[in-house]
Amino acid sequence: MLNISNNKLNNSIDLTEFKSGKKVLNKTYFKYFNRFLIGAAIILFIVMFLPWTQNITGQGVVTTLKPNQRPQHIMSQIPGRIEAWYVQEGDLVNEGDTILRISEVKSDYFDDQLVERTHDQIQAKSASAKAYLNKIDALNRQIVALRNEQRLKLQQTENKLIQAKLKVKSDSIDLEASKTNLMIAKRQHERTLTLEEEGLKATKDVEEKRLKLQETQAKLMAQENKFIASKNEVINAQIELSRVNATFSDKISKAQSDMHTAQSNSFDADVQVSKLENSYSNYKKRNSLLYVTAPQKGYINKVITDGIGTTFKEGAELVGIMPAEYQLAVETYVEPINLPLLHIGEKARVQFDGWPAIVFSGWPNVSYGTYGAEVIAIEQFISPNGKYRILLVPDESQHPWPEAIRVGSGARTMALLQDVPIWFEIWRQINSFPPNYYQPQSTTKKDKK
Repeated sequence: MLNISNNKLNNSIDLTEFKSGKKVLNKTYFKYFNRFLIGAAIILFIVMFLPWTQNITGQGVVTTLKPNQRPQHIMSQIPGRIEAWYVQEGDLVNEGDTILRISEVKSDYFDDQLVERTHDQIQAKSASAKAYLNKIDALNRQIVALRNEQRLKLQQTENKLIQAKLKVKSDSIDLEASKTNLMIAKRQHERTLTLEEEGLKATKDVEEKRLKLQETQAKLMAQENKFIASKNEVINAQIELSRVNATFSDKISKAQSDMHTAQSNSFDADVQVSKLENSYSNYKKRNSLLYVTAPQKGYINKVITDGIGTTFKEGAELVGIMPAEYQLAVETYVEPINLPLLHIGEKARVQFDGWPAIVFSGWPNVSYGTYGAEVIAIEQFISPNGKYRILLVPDESQHPWPEAIRVGSGARTMALLQDVPIWFEIWRQINSFPPNYYQPQSTTKKDKK
């Protein structure tokens, strides 16, 4: 009973001769199940050699293709206080439509006529600048007149100097003539004295010659005085010439100084006019910013800063707007190890949240509820989540995307890669190998060319 002996009972006795042995030992168990397992094994073996499309899956969201088509927040460039709302959430607005009106909160801009007053200041300052220009023109004409008068006065004084020099020359000749007459008178007087001593001349003749000698000496002295006076006139003419030149130089310098002062004031007035014009433009622009308008046609999504009388700072978000016209796209993220496998123009499949789908990742042709897409952009720098961002657009050759899709809804993406047997894909997944590296056919053809 304990089967301790080496003599096996079943070797010496044929159990099939017994009635119970015939019912138990010769019966086939699970006949149809075994056939099912054999068939399933054959089918599984065949399926292992069916083609499987390798893919890179990822989670993404629906967005727009162009940045100006994405949801945005309208912000105020200036601080203010909300006075009135002209829209409500869900309204469709066109470009330039007024969304709300605000008022100033800074005391520097409380004046309702600030723009008009600044314009008046510009006109007054412009008139001041014009007056300085007129003064500069007048001073220029005055300088020209002074230069002309200086030139004529110098010519007049130079003529006087020439006349004085000629008079000095004439007086010097007369002085020499007087000296000659004096010498003649002296000789005649001496000769008359000699003749008078010899008794040949009378005393009367001697007295006449003496008188003539004295007259000649007097004429010489007068001529010397006249000659000295002529030389003084030359000196006076030279002094007058220098004085005229200095006087007119001083007048011209003063006029030039006044002209330069007027020019400086004119430049300063121009600077102030420019500043006032800048302030005028800023005030006009600031007044236009008191009405917040829609930057483009779209729908009012959500009012962020609501209420009446609410104050806010510059750059505060007031309301969100969604453009009415946009091109849908899907942004998804892939692991860095899979990035070299993706290329511009790569085909992909997209499953949108809210749309029922039956997905066979390796058999995209038999999937239901997925839509065709194409890679249009690949980010060149890694995102904060440690993955690379990929942008997908609708594939025009495939069924169009649902019209009811909204920006921001979730999506699941599958980038389609190379076709491999199923057994190879199972082996790759078990070993955690990346998909096969390959190049798209278009790139290969270009490289060959």
